[in-house]
Amino acid sequence: MLKSELSSDQLLTIIFDYMAKISSEKSLDRVLVRMADMGREMIVADRCAVWLIDESKRELYTTVAHGVQEIRIPIGSGVVGHAIATGEPIIIDDAYADPRHNADNDRLTGYATKSIITIPFRNNDGSVIGAYQAVNKLTEAGIFSERDLELLSLAASYAGMSLESVMLHQEIVDTQREIISTMGEIGELHSRETANHVRRVAEYSYVLALRLGLPEQEADKLRTVSPMHDIGKIAIPDSVLNKPGRLTAEEYELMKSHTKIGHQLLRGSRRELLLAASIVAEQHHEKWDGSGYPNGLKGERIHVYGRITAVADVFDALSVERVYKPAWPLHRIEQLFREERGRHFDPAVVDAFFDSLPQLLEIRHRLADDEPGDRR
Repeated sequence: MLKSELSSDQLLTIIFDYMAKISSEKSLDRVLVRMADMGREMIVADRCAVWLIDESKRELYTTVAHGVQEIRIPIGSGVVGHAIATGEPIIIDDAYADPRHNADNDRLTGYATKSIITIPFRNNDGSVIGAYQAVNKLTEAGIFSERDLELLSLAASYAGMSLESVMLHQEIVDTQREIISTMGEIGELHSRETANHVRRVAEYSYVLALRLGLPEQEADKLRTVSPMHDIGKIAIPDSVLNKPGRLTAEEYELMKSHTKIGHQLLRGSRRELLLAASIVAEQHHEKWDGSGYPNGLKGERIHVYGRITAVADVFDALSVERVYKPAWPLHRIEQLFREERGRHFDPAVVDAFFDSLPQLLEIRHRLADDEPGDRR
């Protein structure tokens, strides 16, 4: 269906609307989606892709290309590769008549590319960091014009600088995630657990959070920070932590202190993820009826992160074999959660556990330890 060019008022509305949306986003994926949508609407194109440079792999890739999945091509190849390499925009009226166009993707998807416009975008230092690429003009003319070039260049100029800020933020977040995951694994290895224990607890927590109705962003945050739930155990002596027999009353009090220690290690940070990790570290042994530790919190006074991680942690502890104990059979685990619903565990989280059990079992199978006591 053919469309008309946008009026000046319509263009201004789109530009101001998307500038506000892009400037308020912190997620790289969402910024890329906003950029692609803005480009497509501004110049009345069928599809718009946002290409970025992956220097480590020497590739160009797009995770946002309307109608298709991620595409990766060697750096310097195709129309977009040429535009990024030269730093110059390209307008093509007939894609199949241009030798720079790579028709392989069209053959794979069944999509027919006709007209193309590609415009590199730059960071604050003026370096090219990616490119806009729109395909198939939807007006009667069917080809992109110099006006389209001006409009998409305007979008690229603004979006490129915004994108750099988000990419730097994303790099900081990714670094925090890596540090949190590594620290969590170190803490578990100290207590003779496995690296896969924290990975399973993270994935269980994510599934349970989504089942409870938490936003995907919150569920993902919990998945990131839950590996730190036992980080305080690094301060517990090995003689207590790995004692094969029953702990004395004094030893048990010392063991319980790992929740406070973990909280104290993390609470001083101003980073969102580390603050969330401090909550999980402190509250994952609190109980719904108030009989838990370290603070005897009851019901919804326990943060939802702590309530979810408690179920995820206990499920993994019981269901996986260790050199010092056999795994519980599933029916016995189910019985325990039914008995402890409303006592140890938040009833809503227990219900989410049973509703999600097939997914949790798949995660347990996928992230199984190589052998009992495996300490990778």
